[in-house]
Amino acid sequence: MIRGMIIRTVRRWFLMSALLVWLVPMPAKAAAAKETPRPWLLHLNGIGGERVCDHTLLSGLTAGGFDADFHIFDWTEGETGIVALQRRDTHPIEARKVADLMIQQFTASPGTPIYVTGHSGGAAILTYALELLPDEIKVESICMFAPALSPQYDLTKALKHVKGKLYVFSSPHDFVVLSTGTKMFGTMDGVRCDAAGLKGFVQPKTADAEQYKKIVPQPYQRSWALRYGNVGSHICGLRSKFARDYVAKLLLTGKPPADDDAAAAPTTRPVEAKAALQ
Repeated sequence: MIRGMIIRTVRRWFLMSALLVWLVPMPAKAAAAKETPRPWLLHLNGIGGERVCDHTLLSGLTAGGFDADFHIFDWTEGETGIVALQRRDTHPIEARKVADLMIQQFTASPGTPIYVTGHSGGAAILTYALELLPDEIKVESICMFAPALSPQYDLTKALKHVKGKLYVFSSPHDFVVLSTGTKMFGTMDGVRCDAAGLKGFVQPKTADAEQYKKIVPQPYQRSWALRYGNVGSHICGLRSKFARDYVAKLLLTGKPPADDDAAAAPTTRPVEAKAALQ
């Protein structure tokens, strides 16, 4: 009799165990829990304030498959144009705000990739902001469109906070704003010269050569006019079609579209550095 009771008890235990296994769902696979979070992208507009062109950049990136949590920071606070350019005493204050935004994002979600884009004067503010970040905070990649910094500005400190690349879009056709304009009113860092958005940055003697390898120039190409509607003006790099078909691919793959591959272009122009500094 005792043996029969033991057998019945064991049978009930096995049946109950089988039932629990069937009812309780299997835990999610560890790999699924480690999916890369949606990127967070902060864009800084130019001295004209937040404009339609800033939104066409972001809509173009989205259409091109770069799905991110987009944010625009208008550092001009309504005082646009030459006032925003020459109000250099407030540039560090605005840069501090931008740095704090990135710090807050990193603190709230350390695993989320951070990207930054800047147009014209906004490229200078984002540079100053990167210089203020703690050592542990780094962004994935950066796009500068027509940067209004002087070509010889030392980017070393900012580049230390970049994991991937700094893509610099420049155009010699942008001479009204980034040559005539900056020679008359100065660049964001107060130098009366052609801005970096005209022909790109040069590597000053004080720079860290290893950090400067992160710079990938994106000089204007004539083929962009027909292919993307980009004729090399001050805001053409922000056009929706160019952002969709060129910039998004650059951020997603690290390479420009095959037909526009300018990989052979040097990352810096040290030969021209001395002339630019004079």
